[in-house]
Amino acid sequence: MGTPYEKDVVAWAMEQAALLRAGHLSALDIEHIAEEIEDVGKSEKRELASRMAVLLSHLLKWQHQPGRRGSSWTRTLKEQRKAIAAAIRQTPSLKASLGDADWLAGVWADAVTKAVDETGLDSFPEDCPWSMTQVLTDEFFPDA
Repeated sequence: MGTPYEKDVVAWAMEQAALLRAGHLSALDIEHIAEEIEDVGKSEKRELASRMAVLLSHLLKWQHQPGRRGSSWTRTLKEQRKAIAAAIRQTPSLKASLGDADWLAGVWADAVTKAVDETGLDSFPEDCPWSMTQVLTDEFFPDA
């Protein structure tokens, strides 16, 4: 058998790819291959969640600290929106996450935590007050 999955996942992956290309399907580590494929999807969703939390936390800061608004915040909002749009273009199935209430609740909790940590404020809404259309629109900047 080759390198065990638990010992060296990179060597294991290279061996599994070679087995697939050679057509040696019976020698494949099917269970671990399935886990790795699932992990690819989870990784993409984590990346989307991370970017969305940064975007939402900056929208909160924008709304609750109008005196501190600046080009840095504007740039961060623009960059995160652009990266989120690109991720959804490249992986269209990620768009479903934006309508998933449980996913959004977790992202919102992360965004609020970031905003609290960065501002010292603790009066943020329990739920996201904006639609995903608003959040992802370049021209949207919430008023105080």
